[in-house]
Amino acid sequence: MTTPSDRLKIVEIINEACCSGARREKACAVLHLSIRTLQRWSKDGDVRFDQRPVVKRSAPVNKLSEQERSAILETCHQPVYADLPPSQIVPRLADEGVYLASESTFYSVLREAKELRHRGRAKPRQSRKRPTSHVAHGPCEVWTWDITWLPAQIKGLFFYLYLILDLHSRKIVGWEIFDAESSSNAAVVVKKAVLAENCIGKPLVLHSDNGSPMKGSTLKETLISLGIEPSYSRPRVSNDNPYSESVFRTCKYRPDFPYKGFTSLQEARQWVLSFVHWYNFVHRHSGIKFVTPNQRHTGQDVAILAARKDLYESARNHHPERWARATRNWAKIDAVQLNPDVLVCNFRKSLRKVA
Repeated sequence: MTTPSDRLKIVEIINEACCSGARREKACAVLHLSIRTLQRWSKDGDVRFDQRPVVKRSAPVNKLSEQERSAILETCHQPVYADLPPSQIVPRLADEGVYLASESTFYSVLREAKELRHRGRAKPRQSRKRPTSHVAHGPCEVWTWDITWLPAQIKGLFFYLYLILDLHSRKIVGWEIFDAESSSNAAVVVKKAVLAENCIGKPLVLHSDNGSPMKGSTLKETLISLGIEPSYSRPRVSNDNPYSESVFRTCKYRPDFPYKGFTSLQEARQWVLSFVHWYNFVHRHSGIKFVTPNQRHTGQDVAILAARKDLYESARNHHPERWARATRNWAKIDAVQLNPDVLVCNFRKSLRKVA
């Protein structure tokens, strides 16, 4: 059964694809949805919600009577059964030659009577929420950060690289290397980044995973004093902070990365300094239409991408026989999302193939 919110999203995305030139039937096929179902959902431009949950239905013939439900509850309230779950009560009743209902019915009756609770010292099962989603429309709106280990030449010794990345521009706005992980070290890096970017007092989200340095009291107090909103990944989920993980992979797979280890903390800082300069000012990032993070951070990418578009249009006009489709898309990416809504993200990716 499709929820009302999902119906609204599906209809909105299909209409968006049709406005972009896709056929309605093809767009529905991508979502494994029949055109008849879409027509049934929509009426006079409005989305109709499923009426099955609110329709009045007659009681099933196998429904327990009130006397039977009372008998189950009275049995569970007896001192001999009060501390036992239904999985223990039902077999014991069977040994006594008594059958009241199935084990699942016992659970259902207790649940409806609000007498089914988690007991014992074990932690109850927890439901995991979706990761927090953030959207960056410009630089210094959403930052992500993490810590990675840099190996030393002494086996078992590591240096710790603290690195802050701007979500919108992919620019490394702050970094430092220490010989230990701590919340106080993280607070120092955040302060330096905020001062370097001159964004004190501006709305800013700082996303990280759930490590102890990320949730330490020193860093939390620093974020409060700077007016920064903290954001965290889900526990034990590694892909809720993908942008920081990506830059670490780029760092460690550089051809000149000393994979055998750094001789000292100073050497590690010197190498990362050169890497950050290359990444911010030389590297053409594939996620931002192959401009450098600094060009996007400062707004220079607008003119660069417009010049590329004009160049491709000129090349197409000069040799139209070599172009079967439109020129390469050099349009600027306006907004960048961190952990976007999974349903909408998958729908949009599928519909782009049809449009």
